[in-house]
Amino acid sequence: MSHDPTVNAGDIARLAGVGRAAVSNWRRRHDDFPDPIGGTANQPLFSLRQVESWLRRYGKSYQVSLGDRVWQRMKAAGDLRLGELVARAGALLTSQATALSSAPTGADARQDSAGAPGVARAGGEGEPDEGLEAAGQGLDPEGLEPELAELVLELATQHGALTAYEFLCERYLEAHSRQLSVTREDVAALMVRLVRTDGATILDPACGVGTLLLSPTATPARTEPGEPGTVRVLGQELSETSAGITASRLRLRGVEARIVSGDSMRHDAFPGEKADAVVCDPPFNERAWGYEELTGDPRWEYGLPPRGEPELAWVEHCLTHVRPRGLVAILMPPAAASRKAGRRIRANLLRAGALRAVIALPGSDLWLLRRPAAGERPPSDVLILDATDDLGSVEPAWQAYLEDRSDQTVRIIDLLADEVDMTPARHQRRDNVGKAYAEARDRFLAAAAAPPDLKVLEQPLGQPATTLGDLIKEGLVTTSQAPPKMAADGGDVPVLTTDDVLNGTPPSGFTTMQQGLVPIRPGDVVASYSSVRVMADGGAMLGPHLTLYRVDARRLDPDFLAGFLRAAGGRVTTGSSRFDVRRTRLPRLSLKEQKAYGEAFRQLAVLEDAIRETSTLGQTLIRLGLDGLADGHLHPPAHGLTP
Repeated sequence: MSHDPTVNAGDIARLAGVGRAAVSNWRRRHDDFPDPIGGTANQPLFSLRQVESWLRRYGKSYQVSLGDRVWQRMKAAGDLRLGELVARAGALLTSQATALSSAPTGADARQDSAGAPGVARAGGEGEPDEGLEAAGQGLDPEGLEPELAELVLELATQHGALTAYEFLCERYLEAHSRQLSVTREDVAALMVRLVRTDGATILDPACGVGTLLLSPTATPARTEPGEPGTVRVLGQELSETSAGITASRLRLRGVEARIVSGDSMRHDAFPGEKADAVVCDPPFNERAWGYEELTGDPRWEYGLPPRGEPELAWVEHCLTHVRPRGLVAILMPPAAASRKAGRRIRANLLRAGALRAVIALPGSDLWLLRRPAAGERPPSDVLILDATDDLGSVEPAWQAYLEDRSDQTVRIIDLLADEVDMTPARHQRRDNVGKAYAEARDRFLAAAAAPPDLKVLEQPLGQPATTLGDLIKEGLVTTSQAPPKMAADGGDVPVLTTDDVLNGTPPSGFTTMQQGLVPIRPGDVVASYSSVRVMADGGAMLGPHLTLYRVDARRLDPDFLAGFLRAAGGRVTTGSSRFDVRRTRLPRLSLKEQKAYGEAFRQLAVLEDAIRETSTLGQTLIRLGLDGLADGHLHPPAHGLTP
């Protein structure tokens, strides 16, 4: 690979252990900072060698890990080949699994007689064999340039094959986040938990890079093939590159799997295969799904999917591949629950007892289906649930439905008599509307807050001033930020997020324990780009994109500092994007005078929170009032009317 490895601003920040803003400052202040050699004006790329030379010249500490060197060398081939190289790296690691099995932590890959990871091609000549076949269609490890192959193997020897490959996959998904559709990990785990049974065969006909199949629930502790509890995994994916990546990720976990690349609609890789469970996150709004070629396809047991309803084609495809009484979990666009074109198929699914639940999740709906057994009596109701604000409510609700004790069901006969509209928001329970209205009204009236009583002056006070930067130099304020690559979407350590600061809510994020985390203490001032908050409680960690200001409480009042930071931020306009917060001006006052200002600022913050709360409660109150009056749960008391 003759190209010079390149890095973007984020890569440079990671290598040097600084924020992206520091890299921008280096480019602006140092004329000899390397010029971009590629990319775009908004996303420039720099020569890794030139950046390293510049960092050494200026005495900037940096560390290019072996993993970063492997990744940058892959990136040098260009975005179009990046996925292919990641797939080839997986082929190399799985083919060398035995040699790497003695590596340190993470080397839990297993080698068998199959050799490289199998990516069969559906619709090609001949039928693929069972298991993980030898890699075909150009995804073999020979496609890696020798020096890159050596680096990949060195990385695997150092960290273990699985850990090394997951590092490369993580970087690949990060670099192509806009091109690759990846199911949220919590949603993926939920879907598998809802449908999988021990010892099951599980199929994903649109497996992408394997997120659903890689869920720990889908592939629990490894066993030898054929032993009780073994999970057999089947997957098909249109992209051969993504299929190869999925195959390698499964293989390095020791999972018995067969992954095939090809079009599931036109060239089904598993005709006649009946899995115990099917999970699927299909492409939405894909109009060229094969309507013309597949008009007479036997999969359309519940009706020919309309041309504009490709997701219903995926539903029927999944049901074809599940055994009687087997379960299907498939993500659907919310509109699929109500679109007129799909009404007939929805009705047929309900009549047959195949569609058992429609659950609203953030951004999509989850449909749970069960293939009817011959002679089985269909259910009389279906579970319809809005879980957009609480994924944790799904499993208890589904279990209650399976045990015939759910209070969140809708009668199928009522749906069939209407528009077969299964939109969860339309079917939420209304029997507690009256009580909910009364509670919301009480909270609305109790949420009021008074503004501070401030003295109005004809002329502004002329007071000696200082800046935040000076206060930092004097030791009255110290600043901290979260680690550059910190994530706040998983783990058991609570994290304060930018939304929490903006909305005045408790910490809502979570992360794993790692080096560089910044604990929050009571009295700390936390600022985002758009809001500032004085923390009343500690116990959480500082989240990404936030700055923590810790004051010397003997000389500086935190509410006083927070108020002037908020005032300065409110004056920043769109054209002032280079505003330096350290230039924020504050009057030099005694601690007693600071506390008077701080109390006024605090009352304004309380007022802001109250206005936000009453606005939300007001919308809830209006909605409950309209619903209650319309369906008879509320009644106007005036004009002598009696309930």
